[in-house]
Amino acid sequence: MKKAKKSEGPKKWVVRTLAIDIGGTGVKAIVLDDTGHPITERGRIKTPRPATPQAILDTIDELAKGQGACDRVSVGFPGVIRKGVTSTAPNLDPSWKGFDLVHHLQQRLGKPVRAANDADVQGFGAIRGEGVELVVTLGTGFGSALFVDGRLVPNLEIAHHPFRSTKTYEQELGDVVLKKIGKKKWNTRLEFAIQSLEALFNYDRLYIGGGNARKVTLELPENVTLISNMAGLLGGIAFWKIDGSRSPKRPSHTR
Repeated sequence: MKKAKKSEGPKKWVVRTLAIDIGGTGVKAIVLDDTGHPITERGRIKTPRPATPQAILDTIDELAKGQGACDRVSVGFPGVIRKGVTSTAPNLDPSWKGFDLVHHLQQRLGKPVRAANDADVQGFGAIRGEGVELVVTLGTGFGSALFVDGRLVPNLEIAHHPFRSTKTYEQELGDVVLKKIGKKKWNTRLEFAIQSLEALFNYDRLYIGGGNARKVTLELPENVTLISNMAGLLGGIAFWKIDGSRSPKRPSHTR
């Protein structure tokens, strides 16, 4: 007579977070478990032009359908966003000003949504939570986020501040100028920017991410680290934990 197998007990419920990264050149999505490990393959669609709220929402909807079931949604947005409402979006469309992104996405996807500046979200996926940590993202534009002992200093916009003469960080280090002057000169400017930012913020550590981080060839100081572009998606997990909020009630995994 065969012995009955011991019951393994109920399976642990895994919170599935759909992480969205809205960029000036591409919109990316992936579903992560509650420890930040990918459950699905990353999806990417080229940012539509004009990049209006309606066009971006349609793109996110398409990506979400390809990613399958989720319980909640995290969004990294390339601009200032307050309480879910976008204030600036310099590399998208002017119609983003005053747009309630969180409200509209919750209506579309039927899930709880949180959204923040894309550099802020990327920072949550990279920082150690000790001392002063600065995050900059090099892509279509120039993103920035500042953390003190793991706490975010919200809506830091270094991009449009003077860097060299009358030119801003974004004008000197954005994707347009990279293509114009080439990687060698761009790296020289980045080296000067790192020195300038360290003098300004006296950071303990600087993290450099974004799509153009892979084009960094200069020798970096010991307290400067290149981070994967995936940090912008993985930070979507930590983003849900910053206020100590509890996980959502167990859902049926339907959209």
